[in-house]
Amino acid sequence: MATINKIGLQGKWNLSNAKKENVMNNGKVLGVDFNYSHYHNKRRFSLVIKSCNHGSTYKKVDTINGTKVNGLQVVEAPKKLSTDVALVTNGKFVEGRFVFRQIFVIRSYEIGPDRTATMETLMNFLQETALNHVTSSGIGGDGFGATREMSLRKLIWVVTRIQVQVQRYSKWGEEIEIDTWVDAAGKNGMRRDWIIRDRCTKEIITKATSTWVIMNRETRRLSKIPEEVRRELSPFYIHRIAVASEERDCEKIDKLTDGTAETTQSGLAPRWNDMDVNQHVNNVKYIGWILESVPIKVLEDYNMTSMTLEFRRECTQSNMLESMTCPTERVIGESDNNSVNRKPDLQYTHLLRLQDDKRDVVRARSEWKLKQSQQ
Repeated sequence: MATINKIGLQGKWNLSNAKKENVMNNGKVLGVDFNYSHYHNKRRFSLVIKSCNHGSTYKKVDTINGTKVNGLQVVEAPKKLSTDVALVTNGKFVEGRFVFRQIFVIRSYEIGPDRTATMETLMNFLQETALNHVTSSGIGGDGFGATREMSLRKLIWVVTRIQVQVQRYSKWGEEIEIDTWVDAAGKNGMRRDWIIRDRCTKEIITKATSTWVIMNRETRRLSKIPEEVRRELSPFYIHRIAVASEERDCEKIDKLTDGTAETTQSGLAPRWNDMDVNQHVNNVKYIGWILESVPIKVLEDYNMTSMTLEFRRECTQSNMLESMTCPTERVIGESDNNSVNRKPDLQYTHLLRLQDDKRDVVRARSEWKLKQSQQ
């Protein structure tokens, strides 16, 4: 039995360069029909291109820019390729081997309702750039961003705190350029910073800083940095900061309780796909759960301009979580975490905790500014 399906597409095309005998004014609608048939296990497709003038009869189009259309000789539109393929794929080192750079394009499934990248998207980019940095350095082991000496000792990196400041969220289709580098943080930590620029204008649109420590993969206990690992890392250290000290959110994030939380969302269950290769919930997943308890009016009318995450405990697939949120002034009164330099319109304190025993998983603080469309 044959089945036939017909799909009609319409779009605006600029055909001002078409041959005079077949000129269609700019702004007229070009209809494209795809006819599909299935007969005796054979699939057949046909393409019909037609012009429409809002209800008028169809006009024949023979050529567009000197190329046959109805005759099925169609030129593919030129592809926009980045000038440096390596930057788009795995990235590359710049400034010697101190700074690692990678380019990303904002894709349709990485944007929110306002057609711009989300905080989760940015965090995924930061994570991807960091991992590619380690892999490209030549010291990568078999772990998730671990060095060879770390892998030999069954050690992995865990992030303890990260702050992301966003000046502007990129739109769908825009290109961004991410730089990342590392430096020592005390005796047994490492600091990793990032800067995100608009690929075209070179405007800095996001800055981030984070602190990392080492944990044993099997015992799940924190470890000192072995001297062998330190020797691997130190050639890549650069004394540079992305977030200036006067803008850094370095204050302790206070713990929310049932009495101080304004909103609570319970029953948040990690899925198998939320796990990373270190067998715990991927750090980026926590952001979505944190936002579950943020008032919907805030999500609709405000942009998150800063988020600070303080990781307190691992979370696995067997855990059930609760998300709690409260305006910061209700918890500590006037904030003293340099927010006066960032001038947010709203500031919230958050807590993700295990639902059964109420132990903290992530504490967080977010800052928001009213969207221009709401001003």
